[in-house]
Amino acid sequence: MSRERLLQLKAELEAVAEAGDESAAIVELDQSKVGRLSRMDAMQAQAMAKASAERREQMLRRIDAALVRVENDDYGICEECGEPINPKRLEFDPTVTLCIDCASSAEQ
Repeated sequence: MSRERLLQLKAELEAVAEAGDESAAIVELDQSKVGRLSRMDAMQAQAMAKASAERREQMLRRIDAALVRVENDDYGICEECGEPINPKRLEFDPTVTLCIDCASSAEQ
């Protein structure tokens, strides 16, 4: 189940990335024909598209790392304490590497 879910998430993110590539293109507006607010809106949209692409890339790296853990039979094992990660936690986020106790400790 987890491997299939990870592959599905990866395929979905890659499809979104392909569809959104053009929105992250560099903003080039004719300064004489476009107002200041339009330029600001375009630049803001570009910044948001870039941030979204960076989050997608980070998630793809996490998915790839989780797939490696599946292949190595380490998937679902906390990297910190070595205990099994709660299946409901993995269902919510199949890329997690820490059990809830270790994740809580790491946040503090």
